[in-house]
Amino acid sequence: MRRQRKEKSVSRHETIHEAPSEGYSRGLNARTVQMIALGGAIGTGLFYGAGGAIEEAGPSLILAYLAAGLAIFVIMRALGELLTYRPISGSFAEYAEEFLGRFFGFATGWAYWAVWAATCMAEITVAGKYVEYWWPSVPTWLTALVVLLVLFSANLISVKLFGEAEFWFSAIKITAILGMILIGIGVLTLGFGHATNPTVTNLWADGGVFPNGFGSALMTLQVVMFAYVGVELVGVTAGEAKNPKQTLRKAINTLPFRIGLFYVGSLIVILSVASWRDFQAGKSPFVEVLEQIGIPAAAGIMNFVLLTAALSSCNSGIYSTGRMLRSLSLRHEAPAALGKLNGRHVPYVGITMSAAAMIIGVIVNILSPDRAFVYITSVSTVGIIFVWGVILACHLRYRRFVNRGALPASDYRLPGAPYTNWIALTFLAFVVVLLFFSEAGRIALVVGAVFGALVCGGYYMLLGRASSRY
Repeated sequence: MRRQRKEKSVSRHETIHEAPSEGYSRGLNARTVQMIALGGAIGTGLFYGAGGAIEEAGPSLILAYLAAGLAIFVIMRALGELLTYRPISGSFAEYAEEFLGRFFGFATGWAYWAVWAATCMAEITVAGKYVEYWWPSVPTWLTALVVLLVLFSANLISVKLFGEAEFWFSAIKITAILGMILIGIGVLTLGFGHATNPTVTNLWADGGVFPNGFGSALMTLQVVMFAYVGVELVGVTAGEAKNPKQTLRKAINTLPFRIGLFYVGSLIVILSVASWRDFQAGKSPFVEVLEQIGIPAAAGIMNFVLLTAALSSCNSGIYSTGRMLRSLSLRHEAPAALGKLNGRHVPYVGITMSAAAMIIGVIVNILSPDRAFVYITSVSTVGIIFVWGVILACHLRYRRFVNRGALPASDYRLPGAPYTNWIALTFLAFVVVLLFFSEAGRIALVVGAVFGALVCGGYYMLLGRASSRY
């Protein structure tokens, strides 16, 4: 009996890598996917959340971004190996079901949907904060609602429109970061502007690299991990990308460069131009630095860029949640209606349901505008850690099948596996433990536990009996 089960499992693995047609239009070309990869993870976690993290940890925040970035690189290379084996939209849930079982496929799909729904709530929250820069009388919740409705409408039209919008959103973000880095280098080397004592010694002169202690640096990992949400989005584009294996490989190969330049590099420049004590929660460090330098209208321009970053991330969230719901529907793990496409090959029912759920973000902004961002990002962090952990676990299982000769090997392999898998998994578990030591983290863990219970209940009610015959 055990032998028959094993043969059945191997047979399934031998055929499943031939991905079925998903009904999507491959409207994302290499240029678009590359730009999504470059700018997809550059959002409010860096532009906005870094202000409070700098206030808490000082220059040691740079090390937190670097450590988390190494773990993210391992996760993405593991995902890249899986994607070259079988590129498909909704990849995380598909791989979880294939390698870990149907429950994990069900849980991963719904968890990733929840991550991006929460992320969009955070992004529309911050969009409201940025609009207050020009119009302080406009309530945050109203801006959040308008932004959600506009991006929802754009995503219903076509994947090509999403891709073009994301291309230009990402181009603006990347150009702004590069411009700010160049301006900062100019201030440090040529001395122009009005910043007070700009020097690289600011990285260690005022209280050291860990001015508030090593523990404070560790506590910022919650915000740091949220800042990397979106880096895995290239996996969701697999079902609609042209030449996905080559395109996705190139996108993942640029990850170390992106982490080094956009995250670590920008923070080094910012914390060299101004003392870490000049930054605080609720205000973007990018805007603060440009205000200190005294470049005319630069702060207003950067604020527009930050608004663009929020729109970009929310745009990606609406895109990915709609696709994930459709992927769940096609596997009979969500209502059948969520699998419907409109005439432009867009999963309009899934997008509509996702946007409706994101209204919760508007409500949170009405009830607690000051704490909305912290609460929502904490919830998103718990979910994305679970998804990233599943990716690493799937990769471990995939390698075992390859070693047994049951699956074809990929020529795009994760270096150091399986040891790098376990190191990254340990890092993710450590971040979860740290969440117990902050109020927002504990709230996120409670919400995560409630959501996990709902997922287990939903699986039992909808799929428990069928899974025994699967």
